[in-house]
This record gives sequence, C-alpha cells and structure tokens, in this order.
Amino acid sequence: MSKILIIDDDPVIRIILETTLQEQGYDVRSVESGEAGLATAIQWQPALVICDWLMPGLDGLTVCRQLKAQVHATPFFILLSSRSELDDRVRGLDAGADDFLTKPIEIVEMLARVRAGLRLYQSAQQLQQLAADLQRQKQHLEAELAEAAEYVTSLLPKPMTGVVTSQAVFVPSKQLGGDCFDFYWLDPDYLMFYLLDVSGHGLGSALLSVSIQNLLRSQALPGINFYRPEDVLRGLNDIFQMNDQNPRYFSLWYGIYNRVQNRLTYASAGHPPAILLAGQNPPQIQSLKTRGAPVGMMADTKYVSAQCQIELPSTLFLFSDGAYDFQRHQPWSLDRLIELLVDHHRYETALASLPAEIQTCVAIDSFEDDLSILQFQFKAVE
Repeated sequence: MSKILIIDDDPVIRIILETTLQEQGYDVRSVESGEAGLATAIQWQPALVICDWLMPGLDGLTVCRQLKAQVHATPFFILLSSRSELDDRVRGLDAGADDFLTKPIEIVEMLARVRAGLRLYQSAQQLQQLAADLQRQKQHLEAELAEAAEYVTSLLPKPMTGVVTSQAVFVPSKQLGGDCFDFYWLDPDYLMFYLLDVSGHGLGSALLSVSIQNLLRSQALPGINFYRPEDVLRGLNDIFQMNDQNPRYFSLWYGIYNRVQNRLTYASAGHPPAILLAGQNPPQIQSLKTRGAPVGMMADTKYVSAQCQIELPSTLFLFSDGAYDFQRHQPWSLDRLIELLVDHHRYETALASLPAEIQTCVAIDSFEDDLSILQFQFKAVE
C-alpha cells in the first residue's frame, strides 16, 4: 500500500483529499503546516507528497527544498496551488517539485497525477536498488581483484644477488591485467628470465599469466629446450592458441644469460624491446627485440633468437607496455621511458621510485594497465 502525505492548512481540502485517496486504497496521512509536514515526511517516508504552496510558516517551496535535501528516498512531490503562470511553475520545478495541481482541484485529474507519480516513484526506487546492487557487486569485484593481485604478487620472484643482481616493480591496475615475470638459474652458468603480458584485464588474464608462469617454472613443455628462447616461444604458441583462451594472447620477452661467456640469447613475441645500457657517461643503448607475433595469435608463427655480448658492467631493463602506452597522454612514449631508464642507470637510483616518476610525468593518479619493470645488473667477477 503506497503511502501519501497531504500538507495543507485548509482543513476542507485535507478532508477531501484524504477521503478520496483512502477510498482508492492508499495509506494517507494529513497535516496542517509545513513544519509538521516536513517532520512527518522525514519520519514516515511517504512515496508521494501533495503540498499546498501558500501556507503560514514554511511554505510549499521551502518544504520541497528541505525534504529533497534531507530524505534519502525522496518522495514524488506534487505542489498544490492556485497559481498557474509559467514563472510560478518554473520556480516550483527549480525548488524540486515533480508535478503541479491547480486549485480548484479536479478529482479525476488528481488521481491520474497521483497514479503517474507513484509509478515514477517506484521506478526511481527500482533504479536506486539496482544502483546499490551494482555498487555492491563492484565493491565485491574490486575486493576479488585486490586479492588476486596480492596472489599474483606473491608468486613473483625475490630479488637476486651475486654476479647478476635484480630489482623489480609490479603495480597492478585496478582492473588487474595479465603481467607476469620470473627469473632463476637453469644451472650455475645460465640465467633464465622473462616478462609476459596477457591481453585484456581481469581475473581471466591474471589466471592465464599465472598458469604460464607455473608451466615455465616447472619446465613442463614437452620436447622444449629451455636454453633456446625460440623453442620456448614456439612451444608456448603451440599450446596457448587464442581460440582456446577465450580468446586471449600474450606478448613475451624471454632471455638466457651465459655468465661464463657474458652472452645474452633472447627472443620476443610482440613484446616491447628490452633496453641494454653499457657504460655510464653516456651509456651505450641497445634495443633488443626479435620479430614475431604475440603468442597465441597465429598458429604458424616462426620465432627466432638473437644474441648479443654483454659488456661488464651493464644494466638490462625489461618492461610491459603499461610503462609507456598511455593513449590519452600523447607526450609520453617509449622514447621518454627509455630516457627515464637511462637516468636511473646513470644515477643508480632505486627502481621502486620509477612508477611515481612516470605518474608525475604523465599526470595520472593510477595506472590503467599493469606496470611491470625488471632491472638486471651484470657485474664483473671480482
């Protein structure tokens, strides 16, 4: 039963409206002043209010404004007045009124406006409930994504020390992307490291990146030589075709460092280049990348490896495109990121400060995609 509140200082009008609306099956209350009407509306929470414009004390416009400001589920507000000029209606609408009834009241018209008002009120209530449900779902999803980001972070490798030292930063986006990386010694002389980025966002991308990490960590690619980067990319491409991944693909940069020969063998699949910096003032810059489509995009992709000699000491940076691909921020680019990496290499600043510097340069509060950066420093044996 819909609740209707009548506010009018005229007892005759109150009786007529109250009796008529009760006969229609509505739950009706009536009060004689704006002050009483406002207090009753706040406490009783009616679906619809019929309020006289001209009353001693609080007039109808004031009641409407205060009611709309104080009540969460604002009722449909019909302003009752003998005024019918356009300026008066504009004033009423500006105050928050939803409809008008002019005196003398036509009962048939009044009932029609009440029915229409209640329909609009119910629709508004349904929309508010839907918005509240969506907000709860959004908060639940964000909590799940935050938990998933913590899980992905827990799987990432710890910093490495020795002849090769490492630093890493991983800043998951609010939506959680598909970045993942790993590094470890295949044997005492060969270091393996990679960084991958699964297309899309959300739990699907994150779970796929974790499954690839587990597969590589366990070296469970049958018949694949993990010392040969092109073999690893080919093996992954055979397994993770996008038609089977709903439909996801991923970019990958995979490298093998031979610490005895100071040689780096690498291959990439649609991934940003690794940046090798040798020397200090100024450093020699090499962009390391091979041709090849992202893994899973095309079944017949041929991957090749390349090699380069590592001059000691040198620094190598791997990163995902979340570090430079900001579509709405054109001044930032891969070249600007490389300049920033060169400064970090030259002044030997901590890698952990890079995300904040990028945010400052691009003028953003958060990253739209996962941000991953790896730094390896190759040192001469003392």
